[in-house]
Amino acid sequence: MKMRQLEVLCAPIEQSTLSGQPLRNTVCVVFDILRATSSLITALSNGAESVLPVCEISEALAAKAEDPAALLAGERNGLLISRALTGGRDFDFGNSPAEFTRERVEGRRIIATTTNGTRALIACAGATRVFVGSFLNMRVTAQYVRALDFEQLILVCSGTGDESALEDVLAAGAFAELVWDLFDARKVSDAAQIARSIYLSAAHELEAVMGRAKNGKRLLDLPDVACDVARCARRDTSPVVAEMLGGRVKRVVAGCL
Repeated sequence: MKMRQLEVLCAPIEQSTLSGQPLRNTVCVVFDILRATSSLITALSNGAESVLPVCEISEALAAKAEDPAALLAGERNGLLISRALTGGRDFDFGNSPAEFTRERVEGRRIIATTTNGTRALIACAGATRVFVGSFLNMRVTAQYVRALDFEQLILVCSGTGDESALEDVLAAGAFAELVWDLFDARKVSDAAQIARSIYLSAAHELEAVMGRAKNGKRLLDLPDVACDVARCARRDTSPVVAEMLGGRVKRVVAGCL
């Protein structure tokens, strides 16, 4: 029996390797904790039909032209994409989980573009299965992945700009801890061991540690979104498992908040 491999990609630059390696029988789980994947899971938990991730603002606008009923979500530099960037319209949502309420998203299709998170999802397109991870749906996603037949699990940290993001590494470490027994030590990368160790050292004060991360400090300095750090640090509040299917993120295990 072939031994499974566990890998963590901590920095955005590492995502380029995904297109250069065989991803047959590979599962990817993507984390952008502050805040893209947390917002996406919140939207699906509140009844959104699907989310189409795209890289560029121009791609989002083109997708909107083809699907006028869809809602636009996204950020640049943490701020809602405004008409100054689109040349004509503000996006419907920024990138805060608090925006994606049931009243606004139930039954709706969403088109999303963020600085790092949606790019990371698209970078994983060659994998056999691609899931969206957050602390909100951590345990249910890990349980789902545990039941799959795969040879390689890659935990992808979206990062911030070109840098690693502590909160994403924490999430990858938390996920690794939940599936650790599936892997032989010889097939676990150093990056996976590092992420798990970082998480275990911070698990008892997760919100506080996230608040000391670069993204956390930035959000805490902005009164309108300061609560997002606490929102995104909540563990296992969503029953939703979300997977990329046909280019869109959809619920494969349903549930609602």
